[in-house]
Amino acid sequence: MRVEPMKLEVQAVGKRYRGGLWALEEFTLDLGPGVHGLLGPNGAGKSTLMRILATISRPTEGCVLWDGTDVTRSPEPLRRVLGYLPQAFGVYPQLSAVEFLRYIAAVKGLDAAVANRRIEALLSLVNLTDVGRRRLGGFSGGMRQRVGIAQALLNDPRLLIVDEPTAGLDPEERVRFRNLLAELAADRVVLLSTHIVGDVEAVAESIALIHRGRLVCHAPPEELMRAVAGRVWTWVVASSSLAEVRREYRVTGAVRRSDGVQLRVVADTPPHGSAQVVSPNLEDAYLDHLARARTDRVSPPA
Repeated sequence: MRVEPMKLEVQAVGKRYRGGLWALEEFTLDLGPGVHGLLGPNGAGKSTLMRILATISRPTEGCVLWDGTDVTRSPEPLRRVLGYLPQAFGVYPQLSAVEFLRYIAAVKGLDAAVANRRIEALLSLVNLTDVGRRRLGGFSGGMRQRVGIAQALLNDPRLLIVDEPTAGLDPEERVRFRNLLAELAADRVVLLSTHIVGDVEAVAESIALIHRGRLVCHAPPEELMRAVAGRVWTWVVASSSLAEVRREYRVTGAVRRSDGVQLRVVADTPPHGSAQVVSPNLEDAYLDHLARARTDRVSPPA
């Protein structure tokens, strides 16, 4: 069991690209051991932040600390204990899964005997043992993604960063991956970046919501949902009224029924006399926070 301290600190990080576009602004976040979700729409700045944390990109301003060490000035201490699965994960199609993982293990400086044992265990973990010696060029997108998950775990990382990791996975594989993250989280920092609420809902101890490069809020899922408690309603409307209702109210879900469309609506007051208040879910909380951020009713943290 590891007893070393593990703390990732993102301190007022900003990233500006050519043309003056700021992908991140004044982003501050502190994370300890456990699974933490970074949740936001496409284009919110998630992948930019992941690349900075993985020491692939440098921030324009601010800094990132790993156990108190500035990773921009001294990246090696973090790189030795980092596992990273980028959103766009490439492979060498002429290599088999085993050969590819051996190559990545060598790049990471792992002992060959240790690497072989680790590769065997990881292929079993991601359910690829039977195809481990097949060329990656014949793998499906989901199978390649599982190879990516395996390579991120080769060095038994203390900091595991996964960017949109369930892309291409079928429903059974998604559940398997979520369970895997939960098992890994006991003695390491796991950061899961996604735009899919379901990917973080079951496993994340805390969720950071990001919008247009800024941190909207960072809290446990229960706290995010409490923020909309008493403001989520179900309401059955006619199909012909759906477009008008969507323009007037914040609709977070819709289910077709024989008598119309049952909506989930977030509103401060009942949207209709027949509307009934219901317990909020994380999707309600997420969409409400984003909507408020878009209208500047949620201020970014100082």
